Amino acid sequence: MRPEKSYTIWFTQRTGSSLLCKALESTEVAGNPWESLNMNRIDELEKMENPQDIIWERGMKDTGVFGVKFGHHQPHFTHLINVLRKFPGGNSCKTDMDIYNNAFPNGKHIFMSRSNKVRLAVSWWKWIQSGEVHRVMGDPPKDVDVSDKYLYNAIDTLVANCVLREAAIQELFTTSGIIPMNIYYEDFIADYEGTVFSILDFLDIEYDDTVSVSEPYFDKLADDVSEEWVQRYRKERQEGWQFIGW
Repeated sequence: MRPEKSYTIWFTQRTGSSLLCKALESTEVAGNPWESLNMNRIDELEKMENPQDIIWERGMKDTGVFGVKFGHHQPHFTHLINVLRKFPGGNSCKTDMDIYNNAFPNGKHIFMSRSNKVRLAVSWWKWIQSGEVHRVMGDPPKDVDVSDKYLYNAIDTLVANCVLREAAIQELFTTSGIIPMNIYYEDFIADYEGTVFSILDFLDIEYDDTVSVSEPYFDKLADDVSEEWVQRYRKERQEGWQFIGW
């Protein structure tokens, strides 16, 4: 079934996008905005003759609202466009975003970011080292010690990586005339429920007093090791600078 409304959460790693998706899903009026277009599924989808059936089903509930989150990077985006070109009407589209918008009709866009790129990169590197991408609220921490896994070059590379990915997303919006709703991790955490309702309003999704937002599904992963790495990186990165940014 073709969606009546669509929205995409564009994100980079460690910005709280999974937490946001769980919160939106819990309202039961905003579809199922999960990462159904990630790299692990693209090869499978490219082989399908009618990929729209499974994609729409994954991201939509009975309300007719389709949601998805997408972490933009290449060549993943190009492969995604090849999949979306197979949707009805896709071959007549001229640009990549025309193809994208044809696949997800009446679409709106949310840009999820994290202002503090140092903390983002530290969280990303810590996840790579520990294997703990998420922790469900109430579950015990993964039993792994990463305190000796700090690596300046790795964190510095991840800072640059997230900056360039966000630049690519913004360039896509700018060239396509898209004005997204910007959500920052720090603001989302400070106003969890209010952020979700502001998104529903942005998406023009009707809801009443019975709609609620669940408690956060995932727990915070930052700990003393994270803070030590943050402070160590920022000092090493600015060593010898005349004007210190932070």
